[in-house]
Amino acid sequence: MIELHRLGRDPEPFLLNPDLIQTVEARPDSTVTLTSGERLPVVERPEDVRRRIASWRSGLLVDALRTIGLDPDVVPLKRRG
Repeated sequence: MIELHRLGRDPEPFLLNPDLIQTVEARPDSTVTLTSGERLPVVERPEDVRRRIASWRSGLLVDALRTIGLDPDVVPLKRRG
């Protein structure tokens, strides 16, 4: 799960499963559209949401490598630019 903050007077934090995100747009406020069609206005910029998703997904991969007994610091992973 990633933590985001609902746009409002007092930004309210909430956790969101990134697998439910369809799009993230700046219109001008950032809006996360879920696969259900629900739209959530958030404080974070689209690039920040993208970074949080990437970090969450890479964390899953590191955990999986550790689970099978591999050290993620020594496994050569190629990253596409």
